[in-house]
Amino acid sequence: MANQKNQPTKDPGASCGRRTFLKATAASVAMPYLIPASAMGNAGSTAPSNRIVMAGIGIGNMGRGDLGSFLGRNDVQYVATCDVKKSARDDAKRRVDEKYGNTDCKTYNDFREVLDRDDIDAVHCATPDHWHAIIVIEACRNGKDIYCQKPETKTLREGKLMIEAARRYSRIVSGGSQRVLEDYRGTVNDCWGGQKGQVKSINVNVGPFPMECNKKGEPIPEGLDWDMWLGPAPWAPYHPHRISGSYNINGTCWRSFKDYSGGGMTDWGAHHFGGATYAIDVREYEPEEVIFHNEDGKKFATCRYPNGKLLHHNRPGQGNMHVEWSNEQAAAKPVPNYAGTGGIYGDFIDCVKTRRKPFRDIEFAVHTTTVCHLFLIAYELERSLKWDTVAQQFVGDEEANRLVDVARREPWVI
Repeated sequence: MANQKNQPTKDPGASCGRRTFLKATAASVAMPYLIPASAMGNAGSTAPSNRIVMAGIGIGNMGRGDLGSFLGRNDVQYVATCDVKKSARDDAKRRVDEKYGNTDCKTYNDFREVLDRDDIDAVHCATPDHWHAIIVIEACRNGKDIYCQKPETKTLREGKLMIEAARRYSRIVSGGSQRVLEDYRGTVNDCWGGQKGQVKSINVNVGPFPMECNKKGEPIPEGLDWDMWLGPAPWAPYHPHRISGSYNINGTCWRSFKDYSGGGMTDWGAHHFGGATYAIDVREYEPEEVIFHNEDGKKFATCRYPNGKLLHHNRPGQGNMHVEWSNEQAAAKPVPNYAGTGGIYGDFIDCVKTRRKPFRDIEFAVHTTTVCHLFLIAYELERSLKWDTVAQQFVGDEEANRLVDVARREPWVI
């Protein structure tokens, strides 16, 4: 939890620097402070007081790419790396120190030590999925803006809590799927352009489902904090497949297993469903029903939105991003885009500066992962379900409601 600090007595942007203004927007605000020596690296012509001071939590695989994208910006000063693997955090430190020509970058095993630093404005998170909600919520509580890799949630309940934390503490929280805009821009342009008529439905083909992990234990490698890696997940013996960050979701990586992820349905689904909900313009909504189909032994499902639009999953005979149109005339509308420069990373940094909502604002990102989880639960129970978007529970279905969240190991409760 952040320490209690003095509240500003006047407009924080009137006479203070930009860094102080960012701190003043948190629920617990910081008074003006000196720029640390670590902010004086060779980061181009941008003044130290105008740079976003950043750290990374989870620096393996995608985290390495995120680090490189933020480290390459002149308006970012990178000061700390955090990972439960010593080799990962040390390698990230080496890259940062080489960039700035010093040895100032600090390394951490525990993300809470990073969030406790008053000189850090923002963090990026690329841990396994079962950690995302806890880290995002704690970042918000500690006055940090955060860029979190997809899929942002592990369960349905987590999404509402993440949105509430972002709003309560006035934080910029961005989801991390660059593919939503960059892979599916053509589909989005067609749907928003109006020339083909009104959109009735769109189909997404994605998988596989997550599986149980029954791997036998092996010795824990030196330099790995295995208990911290597990965190809120059930205790399990170390096995290299549990911790592997491979993108092949075939039972040899953490993305495959129920305790840590939703399998391909949430991993690639966060990209595909994100693009689909953007294309049919339902990013601001959650489905009110998921319909389970079993036709001639072929199982698929459909989410229905309050405005009647349909989002299919694995509908037979339809390809990924297949759009069904009506003959009704549709007016063209402008397509939203990234702010700033440098793609989704530049969008986040620009929004940290301006306090505007990012392109993948946490609410849009959560609505995407809600689709993933609704489909997973409908397939697990093999029945249709009604979803109360206000109460965040299934209507009249206690068995389904037991799947809205999972138990977590103490002290990692939310």
